[in-house]
Amino acid sequence: MPSRHVVPAPLAHRPFTPEEAAAHGVTRHVLRGASYRRLFPRVWVHVDHVMTTGDWILAAHLTLPRDARLTGITRVQQLGLDHGSQFPLHFVVARDHHIATDGIMLHRTDRMPFADDLSVVPTAAFIAYCSEATVLDAIIVGDWLLREDHITLPGLLELARHDHWRHGSAQAVWIAPYLDARSASPGESELRASAVFAGLPAPELNVPLTIRGRTVIVDLAWLLWKVIVEYEGAHHQADRRQYLHDIDRYGLLRVIGLDYLQVTKEQMRNIIAVITKLHAALVAGGYPGPAPQFGRHFRRLYGRIPAAPTPRAVHGR
Repeated sequence: MPSRHVVPAPLAHRPFTPEEAAAHGVTRHVLRGASYRRLFPRVWVHVDHVMTTGDWILAAHLTLPRDARLTGITRVQQLGLDHGSQFPLHFVVARDHHIATDGIMLHRTDRMPFADDLSVVPTAAFIAYCSEATVLDAIIVGDWLLREDHITLPGLLELARHDHWRHGSAQAVWIAPYLDARSASPGESELRASAVFAGLPAPELNVPLTIRGRTVIVDLAWLLWKVIVEYEGAHHQADRRQYLHDIDRYGLLRVIGLDYLQVTKEQMRNIIAVITKLHAALVAGGYPGPAPQFGRHFRRLYGRIPAAPTPRAVHGR
């Protein structure tokens, strides 16, 4: 039997079951010592191992029934999007099965969505997510899934309408017209959604402009009124090369008379101020439409998705 300080290599860097531990000479008594910690029922890990998202998903699979499949935001995070809460981990079974395990949410359904041996397909996962997400979160997640080719809008609508009885299907149909694969980041998705739900025209996204023989990609563009908005993520401030590149880009934009607004993550904390400033720039460029409204429709961004037939028409789409 190894001492508690000599950890078998196969157990050092991932979650495992007591049966796996026993196969490597680690008894249940040793598992209860100082070298290991319990994650879930029947799942352990070495105390020095730093858990990743993939490790937590593996740990949940090890404690859940074999027919449980990964779903919802956890499935999306597994695909690579860093958005939303890591816990609880979301799984689904196609039967009446109850568990009460901290950190895991096991959903039940009458019929399992399309799935492989571990996870439901991304389209089904997004539909499940829509059953509990806010409008804004669903737009951010849906945009990313579209951009990364994990889902398509026709596929989403087809599955949601076919499985119209499934939790999230009506909400997925409602949110679909607000999704846009051209959005290049969660920040851009939030900014676009905020403008649209405040009643402003929808922008074009990641538009290539040729200026003096050079191509410049702008984040959000209202070219009719000569306004663009650049969402400045952290890399724009931390990366010196990006910073100098941005200065050069903005100089080119001034050449063709575009008014550009730079919006940072910190400024997005006061989104009403950002949208008000955007409206002022549009008006200066000749925009004749109404001022933004921050009433019921705008506040809908921060509530659950309605289970309604269709959303309000999206301006400019």
